[in-house]
Amino acid sequence: MNFDLRKSAQEKILIVAHRGAFGGNIPCNTLTSYEIALKQGADMIEIDVEMSADGKLYIFHPGMEPHHLYHMEHIRKMTSEEISHLRYVNYDRTYTQFGVNTLDELLESFKGRCYINVDKFWGHPKEIYEAIKRHGMTDQILVKSAPSDKVFEVLEDVAPELPYLPIVKNEHPMHERLLRSNINYIGAEVLFVKDDATVASPEFIDMMHRDGKLVWVNSIIYNYKDQLAAGHSDDTALCGDPELGWGWLAKRGFDFIQTDWTMMLVDYLKQNGLLYRA
Repeated sequence: MNFDLRKSAQEKILIVAHRGAFGGNIPCNTLTSYEIALKQGADMIEIDVEMSADGKLYIFHPGMEPHHLYHMEHIRKMTSEEISHLRYVNYDRTYTQFGVNTLDELLESFKGRCYINVDKFWGHPKEIYEAIKRHGMTDQILVKSAPSDKVFEVLEDVAPELPYLPIVKNEHPMHERLLRSNINYIGAEVLFVKDDATVASPEFIDMMHRDGKLVWVNSIIYNYKDQLAAGHSDDTALCGDPELGWGWLAKRGFDFIQTDWTMMLVDYLKQNGLLYRA
């Protein structure tokens, strides 16, 4: 399978499974949750990466140990031997059979199968990049961040070929600068609180497309008081108005939609003729 994000986005809306597809006894950020996400139609999986005290990389959202593992000590302060005994808990705080996977395990499992957004890349960029290179997977990887001089320097020095999206809110003032940089700038992740924000406008999306760039939007919600896409969300879609939720995002022309409800989003887009580009 050949991986080219721009070409893929010309064919269809790219569906990103936030932390996999999870629920019941299946925890997020596990190989099983990512396998399920692919079965449900995800094109990309979003992963979080943390490093142990002895330098091993794990798939885990930093700081979520008390919630996901019912364990108070952070992985970054534990050895790989100690981490090997940890188990995820389900929504009832009952321990499951699922342990914490290493980054190497995930990369090997999904090599050649899907795109991968490595979130939390910036904590250990050199080590993560070395793992990606070791597995020969630079074409499958996407990294994102709030734009800053430090991030741009790291990308230029460590991984200039990795596809990169700055995360911008309401406006995108870094576009022209990134066009001139030695970074594989492929587009932007946009956050907006109102429909009339610059980055949510058809004019902005058209401009990005003319410049060969893609636009990522989130239907996920971390906090309902802090909307990522002006209420065009998974919650809106699932609670009775999929047209206002997912339909609005698809018709606006966004190239990526990140969701916590992969199967239902894919089914909605297929049924309404919105998944594939005309």
